[in-house]
Amino acid sequence: MKIDTSDGETIDESLYSRQLYVLGHDAMKKMSHSNVLIIGCRGLGIEIAKNVCLAGVKSVTIYDPQPTRMEDLSTQYFLHEDDIGKPRAEVSVPRLAELNEYVPVKAITDISLETLKNFQCIVVTETTLTKQIEINDFTHQNDIAFISTDARGLFGYIFCDFGKSFVCTNTDGNEPLTGLIAGIDETGLVTTLEETRHGLEDGDYVRFSEVKGMDALNQSQPLKVSVKGPYTFSVGPLENMGTYISGGSFVQVKMPLKIEFRSLRDSLAEPEFVYSDFGKMDRPPQLHVGFQAILAFAEENGSLPRPRNEEDAAKVLALSESIAKKLKLDVELDKKLIYELSHEARGDLVPMTGFIGGIVAQEVLKSCTGKFYPIKQYFYFDSLESLPSSVELTEEECAPIGSRYDGQITVFGKKFQAKLENLKQFLVGAGAIGCEMLKNWAMMGVGAGPNGHVFVTDMDSIEKSNLNRQFLFRPKDVGKHKSECAATAVGIMNASSIGSITAYQERVGQETENIFNDDFFENLDIVTNALDNVDARQYMDRRCVFFQKPLLESGTLGTKGNTQVVLPFLTESYSSSQDPPEKSFPICTLKNFPNQIEHTIAWARDLFEGLFKQPIDNVNLYLSSPNFLETTLKTSNNPREVLESIRDHLVTDKPLSFEECIVWGRMQFEKYFNHNIQQLLFNFPKDSVTSSGQPFWSGPKRAPTPLVFDAHNPLHYDFVINAANLYAYNYGLKGEASPDVVEKVLSSIEVPSFTPKSGVKIQVNETDEVPQETSADESELKTIVDSLPAPSSLAGYRLNPCEFEKDDDSNHHIDFITAASNLRATNYQIKPVDRFKTKFVAGKIVPAMCTSTAVASGLVNLELYKVVDGKKNLEDYSNGFFNLAISLFTFSDPIASPKLKVNGKEFDKIWDRFTIPNITLQELIDKFAQEEKLEITMLSSGVSLLYASFHPPKKLAERLPLKISDLVESVSKQKIDPSVKNLILEVCCDDEQGEDVEVPFICVKL
Repeated sequence: MKIDTSDGETIDESLYSRQLYVLGHDAMKKMSHSNVLIIGCRGLGIEIAKNVCLAGVKSVTIYDPQPTRMEDLSTQYFLHEDDIGKPRAEVSVPRLAELNEYVPVKAITDISLETLKNFQCIVVTETTLTKQIEINDFTHQNDIAFISTDARGLFGYIFCDFGKSFVCTNTDGNEPLTGLIAGIDETGLVTTLEETRHGLEDGDYVRFSEVKGMDALNQSQPLKVSVKGPYTFSVGPLENMGTYISGGSFVQVKMPLKIEFRSLRDSLAEPEFVYSDFGKMDRPPQLHVGFQAILAFAEENGSLPRPRNEEDAAKVLALSESIAKKLKLDVELDKKLIYELSHEARGDLVPMTGFIGGIVAQEVLKSCTGKFYPIKQYFYFDSLESLPSSVELTEEECAPIGSRYDGQITVFGKKFQAKLENLKQFLVGAGAIGCEMLKNWAMMGVGAGPNGHVFVTDMDSIEKSNLNRQFLFRPKDVGKHKSECAATAVGIMNASSIGSITAYQERVGQETENIFNDDFFENLDIVTNALDNVDARQYMDRRCVFFQKPLLESGTLGTKGNTQVVLPFLTESYSSSQDPPEKSFPICTLKNFPNQIEHTIAWARDLFEGLFKQPIDNVNLYLSSPNFLETTLKTSNNPREVLESIRDHLVTDKPLSFEECIVWGRMQFEKYFNHNIQQLLFNFPKDSVTSSGQPFWSGPKRAPTPLVFDAHNPLHYDFVINAANLYAYNYGLKGEASPDVVEKVLSSIEVPSFTPKSGVKIQVNETDEVPQETSADESELKTIVDSLPAPSSLAGYRLNPCEFEKDDDSNHHIDFITAASNLRATNYQIKPVDRFKTKFVAGKIVPAMCTSTAVASGLVNLELYKVVDGKKNLEDYSNGFFNLAISLFTFSDPIASPKLKVNGKEFDKIWDRFTIPNITLQELIDKFAQEEKLEITMLSSGVSLLYASFHPPKKLAERLPLKISDLVESVSKQKIDPSVKNLILEVCCDDEQGEDVEVPFICVKL
């Protein structure tokens, strides 16, 4: 679906939907007016260009007059070996242009100051400091955003100058806070309902609405907040604004913030840093000088310092000291750090270009949109912990060899490169992060050696909305398997990778353990997750724990992301910590007392299932399952409702034409938005009071108003027409009747009058018992059953259930939910929202940005270097969290795996186990008693109880002589799959004092 903007332009929502939920339509519109120039298109430049193209600016222009060299292939994934000698920009343009049909890409050969006027943002890489200052002087004076950036080995930096008066319209990108009001006193003290904290901070601004008795307050400008407590805040004296009576709500207002940037020339001597790691507070000032020294060295010598060359490193150190003195910077230089920067100056690592390139691309978008707080002004980063300790890094070891991996060899050496190439990796998921992982690995050479391999699995097929961030896919790939397309794409990037990748289309889970079996996992070195759901992550975590394999975990949410390292016998596992449960709404709120649009959307989503999915499934089960009626009568909480629904769908309300579907839709409108509301008001009139004398309709409870159908009201019409189309789909009828036909049908419908009933119970509070309809006696149920057509009379007949799909704009699903939600919102005087917002909530869409996935993948692969090196200390590794919206980066040591002691012997609570051969049960009991001084009191395999000390003697006599595998088969009544080589047994034991103790599980080797 293409959304028209106010000036007639369109935004392709089907392509940009996940990004739109991060940036919003206004920001996307501003981006569509922004031309971006990127100078330099080696690995870092092309990574920035890739992300900016995917994001959807007006145009991307690249400048790079250099020819392609073999070392460029270390990180520049749009260059191939047969491109060597050709201009980098010329070769890259058509491959960049494939990423987004809406973003034209071109190369220019001139970057004169006159040319620079055509751009809203200019990104500079691989450029001398003298040239950077010249360009920035011009951009600073002409309000053109300027970003300078570079990545040298495991070091990187970013400098941003967005001008003298840059306006940031939304500093954090979070949704505005909202809340309901319980009271406002004459001093301006606002008390919110005690259901939820207001979440505001001092200095925030809010706007009020629907405050009874204070119309002037409802119409006032945003007011500044002073927080007084979790449920109170003050907005100052409220003179001449009336007296509070009841009700009302507040919404946080995002106020624009003006930010002043200094030019590159002026900031060199007075740098302002964004710190990424509070354990390295001394690094940014030193790297600020060191990067300048590297550029000065290159200008003086015509080339960068040689890898691991002490003479060149000494010159860089001397230049650093000279620059610090010249700029009068109070910085104490660490010789080892500056030497390392010199040693790695020619290094070109794709995890670093991905990490830095993702951040820079987000800064480009900030400069174009004013959305999110920019880097102000310098950002320095290093990952020296990734350097290997398992190999000696000498000048000879790190000398280039004419390989595409020379940029990596320069930093890690040839021996470490061989380790990477012979790695066996399993990537679970080939979506956004998965694409970035495979790209990185292809450039790094992971698995490309004679003994290496990469396995990737993903059960999903490519959809159009994937193309905005899953950059290995193109429009021609829509509908194809992700894993296969991704493997093919990286094979083009690095031909030596194509034969080293095996693509699967299977979901990971118990049902595929015959594919990803014991042999498969035991053959792996590392597992990397690129998943989008917790269940699959937890399953893979369990498998990695069992097979004692390192697991690299990551995830993103909009501009946020996190990475986690899971290492056998060193860290806790992924499942050791849990995210908070997903927020849910009380049933009584959804059914009867909504007060926010999320309530009505959730209600409409349930209504969709209740009208077009669940009853259709029941009909099909009735027609196909001989035992359906018997099971329903025995197990259903409300068998009459189920049976009546089947009767209605097959007899009473069965449509024969689309016109009858329109009639049905019109009746649904009457039922849900008029009759049900009348019934609610009959039970609780608008003037009713509680037992304490308080108005019933107060606080979060809004008194609803029944809707009177109006065929000329677009919202009323949309509900009926979308309901009719979905109902027609259920029956295989053709929908989409012309407006004239619909209007004619609607005008001919006679809607029966409705009289509210006495005795109808309505749940008021969450703690109340849920009202149940009066159960039917056997004679009533028999009458309904007798009215049903026999399944044999409808042999082969089936209805079509509506399986909810949020991304198909033609299926009426989101359109129906939007109309239903907004009608219910109108009932309750809640402000309706558009289809875009409804789709986000109803579809539980995870906002996503290509920038975040690039950053997350970069960080994961910096940890991969450490895992391959085999580092043993916990502090060598980092778990990361970032939020690109506010330029926040935090790193912490992983949490150590917990330990436990049993009879004086220490075990790792997560990673240890008792490994035994397939012995008899008696031998196992004796083995534990003799070797571990433990008495086994209970033994189980899955849900099968194999042994318990309280078993009767006869059962024990039968089981004790059996081998464990035979015992498992005997008790479970199932044969063990021949591919299974390990049996897991849970064991309960008593120690020497007879106390119950926690012990690791038992692994039986078959």
